Amino acid sequence: MKKNVGGIDRILRIVIGLALIAGFFLNPESSYRWAYLIGIVPLATGLMSNCLLYRLVGINTCKRS
Repeated sequence: MKKNVGGIDRILRIVIGLALIAGFFLNPESSYRWAYLIGIVPLATGLMSNCLLYRLVGINTCKRS
């Protein structure tokens, strides 16, 4: 798979993903606690440098592919 996520985009995805997953563990009484698990998606796309939505739309923020 070609990389299509790079630079600041990748860093932001990782930080946001980690923050959402941390929210899952820090808010055990929240009624929508499961919603924090959506952080897995930006974390995974940031770590793999590949986003399916970017591929479908034709966006590439990675300087070298």
